[in-house]
Amino acid sequence: MKTRILPILMILALAIALSACGSKNDNAGDGAKTITYESQTGPVEVPADPQRVIVLSSYAGDVLSLGVNLVGVDSWSKMNPQFEEKLKDAAEVTDENLEKIIELKPDLIIGLDNIKNIDKLKEIAPTVVFTYGKVDYLTQHLEIGKALNKEKEAQAWVDDFKSRAATIGADIKAKIGEGKTVSVIESFDKQLYVFGDNWGRGTEILYQAMGLPMPAKVTEMTEKDGYYAISAEVVADYMGDYVIFSKNPDADNSFQQTDTYKNTPAAQAGHVFEVNAKEFYFNDALTLDFQLETFKKQFLG
Repeated sequence: MKTRILPILMILALAIALSACGSKNDNAGDGAKTITYESQTGPVEVPADPQRVIVLSSYAGDVLSLGVNLVGVDSWSKMNPQFEEKLKDAAEVTDENLEKIIELKPDLIIGLDNIKNIDKLKEIAPTVVFTYGKVDYLTQHLEIGKALNKEKEAQAWVDDFKSRAATIGADIKAKIGEGKTVSVIESFDKQLYVFGDNWGRGTEILYQAMGLPMPAKVTEMTEKDGYYAISAEVVADYMGDYVIFSKNPDADNSFQQTDTYKNTPAAQAGHVFEVNAKEFYFNDALTLDFQLETFKKQFLG
């Protein structure tokens, strides 16, 4: 009896081993149908060649820059003039619009970890979420590249961007002088905000990549939350030698007509550079490229 059982057990063991090898081959290599992405919440099996991606927050520009098709995006991405042509066929969706998401038949869903219905979204398609600011802005793009099985392409963009930003930053410092401060101010509704070094609006480029200093008051007040609400009456206290004004055309921008603003050194010297807030909100790869070229034109002419 033992002599019969042993060969059978050996055959079964071999069959299991071969099956395991076959499973690994199905999830790796150029012919893979799926890959395992090690996300911040644990491993997620995602398509090796995603064709119908939905982004529910922040990262549409990262996905687009890597040449991956988007079938659904958040409202903020949809309203971005820079994305208008690229997202013309993508539907606007929210984390609560589950029926619409099902209709779009996504093969991958990406968003921030504060979106609603994550467990239900996981039932529709593999879902990968990120915590804003958990990693730096360039590593964030690389992580999205990994989730899309485009790590090499993402790394190539990161390397190229760092090189371009360093060169342009050195040119800007040479032109305006070392130690000149830069503020990033935005209008939203009836409120003004200033931003620290990791809150979109080009802050990552100016303060991190280029190493340009912000005014001491801005550094102090944005240290806790990364941004700080100010009134028009004190805007002069937060304006640096140069100001990037992320101007929302739908907001109250009447402060620009006040003497308080007009008499600031930056305004009088013509050192306030206006940008469209809707194009400047985020720090995805496409937006970063646009911001960098904008700063090149504004500072260097």
